[in-house]
Amino acid sequence: MGHDGGDVVVPIDPDLAPADPAGPSATHRPARRRRHGRAQPDVLAAIAAGGALGAPARYEITRLIHVAKGTFPWATFWTNITGSLALGFLLILVIERFPPSRYLRPFFATGFLGAYTTFSTSMVDTDTLIKDGHAAIGVAYLLASAAAGFAAVWVGIIAGRLVPIAEHRHHPRPKAPG
Repeated sequence: MGHDGGDVVVPIDPDLAPADPAGPSATHRPARRRRHGRAQPDVLAAIAAGGALGAPARYEITRLIHVAKGTFPWATFWTNITGSLALGFLLILVIERFPPSRYLRPFFATGFLGAYTTFSTSMVDTDTLIKDGHAAIGVAYLLASAAAGFAAVWVGIIAGRLVPIAEHRHHPRPKAPG
């Protein structure tokens, strides 16, 4: 629920058309593009900086959590679950709670968490488990990853909405006459 008691829809992408029900709020202003189809160097730098921090963080998780061949891939599982939790939490902060920023979402969501989480590795882990005769573990891993990832992003969204709204984002509604 939003701060005014109504349901709040988190936009899938901040540049959606406002007529789209999943689109951004009336106060959101999509980033202006200088050229269509061309990446903006400053935004790319924010993504690269986030990725440069997210990839080593993922690597360190794999060094901390040792996984034997043919067993549940806990390192990838926990990396993706914590990344899902962080993504839900941070996107709510960036979209609903903090002042608009050109760089926060690309840095954290696309850069850091994009490099930190790894859908492709989870699919390779699943495929390897199944090919090596551990189909039950592979299927359990796949289903547990999807369910826990969804639950984690949901918890992150709820936690993000518990953070007070920044003053200049809060636009009180005028009182009704009478």
